[in-house]
Formats: sequence, structure tokens, C-alpha cells
Amino acid sequence: MTQTPASPAPVHWKVVIDANDPHAQADFWAAALRYEVEDNSALIEKLLGFGALPEEATVAFHGRRAFRDLVAVRHPEDPFEEESGTGLGRRLLFQRVPEAKTAKNRLHLDLHPGEGRREEEVARLEGLGASALRRVKEQGGEWVVMADPEGNEFCVQ
Repeated sequence: MTQTPASPAPVHWKVVIDANDPHAQADFWAAALRYEVEDNSALIEKLLGFGALPEEATVAFHGRRAFRDLVAVRHPEDPFEEESGTGLGRRLLFQRVPEAKTAKNRLHLDLHPGEGRREEEVARLEGLGASALRRVKEQGGEWVVMADPEGNEFCVQ
């Protein structure tokens, strides 16, 4: 009997989003998606203790140490590495960049709040700091194009 080689494991991935203020973006998207901001403070303390991370590469965020230029949000039900606080499932990582957004996104998130809940969700997201850019009604469906606090577009179906 010939054995077939085992299929390789799927590739783990995350969406990385450039931001001027990664921590504010993480707070917005954690609230928008009902995700959790990752707590990397144990890893940061360990790196500081080893001298592998300079103090100036950290900030106080939600009462604990965080990386100054990186912060992620993760789905609350997905697994995470306890030692580092890093999510192992659905994640968005916000990284600090010096320039502001200048053009249309090449990639965006579509949020699906559920049947009949679009307007309620749009209002909730506006309360978190998003803005509605336009309402689209086409043969294929309806959605609202919105922008997060830094201008990144996303859609609410």
C-alpha cells in the first residue's frame, strides 16, 4: 500500500494595518469587532529583564506595559500563547508608521453584524469614532462604506 504524504499544516496569518496611533486603533477595532487587545506585558517584562528590549520601546497602555509601535487584537475565543499573550487565531496587528494614509485601501474588512442589524451597527461604530462615507445599493446587495478613526475604509453589510 502506498502512503500519501501528510498535507502540510495551513499557514498561520494575521492582518497587519499601518497606523499613526496603533493603540488607539487597537482600542477602536477591539470594540468594533468585540475582540480583545492582546496583553504582551509578561513578554515585554521578560525582554526588558534580558536587556533585549530598550525601555523606550515600551509604553503604558491599559495599566500595563505594551510595545510602543505594535499592538494586536484577537478573537476572544481563539487560542493564545500564555507566555507572550500572542494570539494564535484571528488577529489584527497595528504597527506604527510615520506617514498618514493617503490613498484608498487595497484591502479592507467587511463586517457582517447579522440580518436586519446594519443600521444599528453603523450607529454603534459611529459612536466608537468611525464615520459613514457612503451607502451603496446595488443589484448584488447593500452596504455602508465606513472609515475608522485613521481613515481606513471598511464595509458594514
